[in-house]
Amino acid sequence: MHSQIVLPRIMQIGAGASKELANILRELGCSRPLIVTDKMMVQLGYVDRITETLAFFDVYDATVPEPTEASILAGVDKVVAGNFDAIIAIGGGSPIDSAKAISILGKFGGVMRDYKVPRIVNEPGLPIIAIPTTAGTGSEATKATIITDESKDEKMLCMGVGFMPTAALIDFELTLSLPPRTTADTGIDALTHAMEAYVSKKANPYSDSQALQAMGLLGPNLRSVYHDGDDRRAREAMMIGATLAGVAFSNASVALVHGMSRPIGAFFHVPHGLSNAMLLPDVTEFSIAGSAERYADCARAMGVASAADSESMANTKLLDELIALNDELEVPSLAEFGVDKSRYFDVLETMAVQAMASGSPANNPRVPDVREIEGLYKKLWR
Repeated sequence: MHSQIVLPRIMQIGAGASKELANILRELGCSRPLIVTDKMMVQLGYVDRITETLAFFDVYDATVPEPTEASILAGVDKVVAGNFDAIIAIGGGSPIDSAKAISILGKFGGVMRDYKVPRIVNEPGLPIIAIPTTAGTGSEATKATIITDESKDEKMLCMGVGFMPTAALIDFELTLSLPPRTTADTGIDALTHAMEAYVSKKANPYSDSQALQAMGLLGPNLRSVYHDGDDRRAREAMMIGATLAGVAFSNASVALVHGMSRPIGAFFHVPHGLSNAMLLPDVTEFSIAGSAERYADCARAMGVASAADSESMANTKLLDELIALNDELEVPSLAEFGVDKSRYFDVLETMAVQAMASGSPANNPRVPDVREIEGLYKKLWR
């Protein structure tokens, strides 16, 4: 059995990596980039800071959290009307995911639904340089994007080499000012990526190595950056861990947590990382029976179990840690977030069907049916 490994062509990693933007553009033979970002990145000065050495650029700053097709269309129009030769994505997962979609739609046309799984998009759009400002999604190193079709309340998973950034500038200094809530949600998102990549039925030796290393960086440092955002050592570990987790799941796929998370985001606008955090303990408990050895490896990689612990003990410690982590990082319940109980149970069956249809649950070590997913959604309501 063999596996295809796909990575950005260029990865610049470390403090000040974002300052290499002009040099990277020259290496790629590009000189007319469109910046894809959000208004907060502009207001906080990130765009000015990152683009200060560029001779020419234009900005599209209307991306939104949990991007929708409507939110990217003006960016697509800008690409079609302009003479851009590259896209620079600045921000968290939402601007980077938006940039990926804009790159493909701007070059090839159509609507986003044309590009959703099961179609695999290998045609290259405009080259993308991704500059993440959160340690979470790993989107700078993945061949996937998720865009919501608001008309159907469906998060569409789109995959293929065409969505892989050409270059990624991974500069942990851009995360030093992140508030605790964003730090927590994006950090647990990254941890989920690493865990699901490792237990995925599509895991391979390469993705395993990246996932284990990611868990070793994320698990011991997530609490530190939540409580002390100025901890440079911990911030750097989280940034590298998030990118490694992105590499891992991009080359092994995610599983049940992500399959169930997307409908929660589409129907109730719960941020993706936060809905992953809500789901992770219950889904892990459900899934352990399908791959107890691998989940025990996760516990050991995160530093919550030792080599001397039995498989069963390691998994008990893993579940205890995931619950304790959510408590310490103040992850709210669905009710605390503001989700209406009646509405939640009204769409619960639809969410379960959408989750299963996404394909991700099929990668889970214990593959559920739709009724079992419904049961997990019911259990999630606390």
